[in-house]
Amino acid sequence: MSIRYGAWHGGPDPLQPPFDVRQALDEIGDDVLAGMSPRSALQRLMKLGTNGRNGLDALRQKARNRARQLRRSGRLDGTLDRVRELLDQALDAERSALFPDPSDAARMAEAELDALPADTARAVRQLSDYRWRSPEAAATYEQISKMLRSEVLDAQFAGMRAALANPDRRAMDQVRQMLADLNDMLDADARGEHTQEQFDEFMNRHGTFFPDNPSNLAELVDSLARRAAAAERLMNSLTADQRAELGALMEQAMNEAGLAAEMARLQRSLRSARPDLRWAGSERMTGEQPMDFGDGTAALAELADLDELAELSSQDYPGASLSDIDDDLVERALGQQAVDDIEQLRRIERELQRQGYLEQGGEGLQLSPRALRRLGSTALRRVFAAIESGGRGDHDVRDAGAAGEVTGSSRRWRFGDEQPLDVVRTVRNAVLRSASTATGPVRLSAEDFEVVETERRSAAAVALLVDMSYSMELRGTWGEAKTTALALHSLVTTKYPQDAIEIIGFSDYARTMTPRDLVNHDWQRVYGTNLQHALMLGRRHLDRHRGAEPVVLVITDGEPTAHLAADGFSDFCWPPSVETVTATLAEVERCTRRGATINIFMLDDEPRLVDFMREVGRRNGGRVFLPKPGALGEYVVSDYLSARHGRGRRPRRGVPA
Repeated sequence: MSIRYGAWHGGPDPLQPPFDVRQALDEIGDDVLAGMSPRSALQRLMKLGTNGRNGLDALRQKARNRARQLRRSGRLDGTLDRVRELLDQALDAERSALFPDPSDAARMAEAELDALPADTARAVRQLSDYRWRSPEAAATYEQISKMLRSEVLDAQFAGMRAALANPDRRAMDQVRQMLADLNDMLDADARGEHTQEQFDEFMNRHGTFFPDNPSNLAELVDSLARRAAAAERLMNSLTADQRAELGALMEQAMNEAGLAAEMARLQRSLRSARPDLRWAGSERMTGEQPMDFGDGTAALAELADLDELAELSSQDYPGASLSDIDDDLVERALGQQAVDDIEQLRRIERELQRQGYLEQGGEGLQLSPRALRRLGSTALRRVFAAIESGGRGDHDVRDAGAAGEVTGSSRRWRFGDEQPLDVVRTVRNAVLRSASTATGPVRLSAEDFEVVETERRSAAAVALLVDMSYSMELRGTWGEAKTTALALHSLVTTKYPQDAIEIIGFSDYARTMTPRDLVNHDWQRVYGTNLQHALMLGRRHLDRHRGAEPVVLVITDGEPTAHLAADGFSDFCWPPSVETVTATLAEVERCTRRGATINIFMLDDEPRLVDFMREVGRRNGGRVFLPKPGALGEYVVSDYLSARHGRGRRPRRGVPA
């Protein structure tokens, strides 16, 4: 049996290594830890780009620069200028031919020319029955009609100008037949009777008029409707007099060619098929170079693409998605490189979902549990890196979850034991077991292992109270508080699973929060620092774990300004009312009687805050710290480790309040 190998054509390469999204995930994580919501962080990544690829901001800037360049490239009344120029040339040539003729007929013709209206369109229309004496003048006048027909058709059908450079009657007949067949096909589509076979037959007959070679009616309609809408905006961009002149000239040229009825029919069909396009409105072109009608229409169609692309790439609208950005639109406006950049962003988004870092939630994409664990680990690594760099020592994450103090004895190893091995007794057991038979190296067996016995370490119940009042966002301290909370939660759940931690966020009210709640938190203008409610929820958590060492840690940047009133609703007052202070201190007393020490980490040194927290410390016996900026995480984690190890150490750096 022979085996042949070739290129894989069944979809993505099955042997291709997984797409590396770690850099993208870490960039999202950095923004989340700095205080952003995951949705905002993902949007920021899409806007800035990653892995050396442009993001949506660069795409939008390119579109804006190109639009600015287009608007400065010319002015839209070039066709009128050209008609006036040709008309003046024809009249000059005719007068030159009449001047030598002494006849009364020549004088009458000159009088007719002198009486022509100043309006270019009316003058051209009035000369339609004039008997030209000069062949040069007659040819120049005929050039006006040819140019107008060419401009109108080229504006609607891109690339037709070259095909109609020297039109004859047969060419006009082909154009009329193409328009009739196109309108019949659009009418059939409106009735729901159109088929792909009908379109293929149409392209076989008239494909030379469509150099972009559309593959179906939808693509053809999109191209034609975009240009028709651009032509209408061009007309709207002219002054009222210019619009009337040019409209009359074009109507006359289309009537003379027998195309007016079919062109009007086509315009109605395109408007009905694509009402979503911008048919109304106008554009302001500031260039000096006059543009003819066909070139002006192409420029405005491109401007519409660029404006649409700039809007889509902003993603600043409800339900925004990268799938909204049409690749054909991007390629038309900015080229293939921009398409590749967009596809790279889409692939990052897809891979983050496929590899389990993003998942679809009720309000769009959100971080998965796997990503949240990675985020917590990142936060914890940062905290321990800060601790180690400051010489704080003895908090190595690798053995942070080891058992208690060594007792000096050992016991047989049991499955699941985490105590360190007693190497000497393990080897001794193996030697004694094999002493009578062994002649070579000593071989260890499972029953030989012994572990060092340690004192049983008590579990801790940790209530971490995190201020979420709006001032945390205004002062820029929320990111550090969020990182600290995630780091402590990761430390407790991974290294001290026997401990129970609950994160409680408080503003006008307090509420328990999961790591996902912390990460997804988006700011609202909610005022109030209800520490009383937070302590109440923290005390309930401690009550559910009565056999554990109670640990209460508070992170805040302001004195309490709210409390739960008798009706159960939050009562806000600033400066703090006597009722708020009294209710908060009463809750401090309840925690103190419960045996819980409250350690407070202040993120501001406002005098009233310092005075209030010192009073809390005096009543409770806990400590109050004012960490240096950026050092909150190491203070909180160190304090937790010190509390659960029972050593009562205070951090060596920072400013005790």
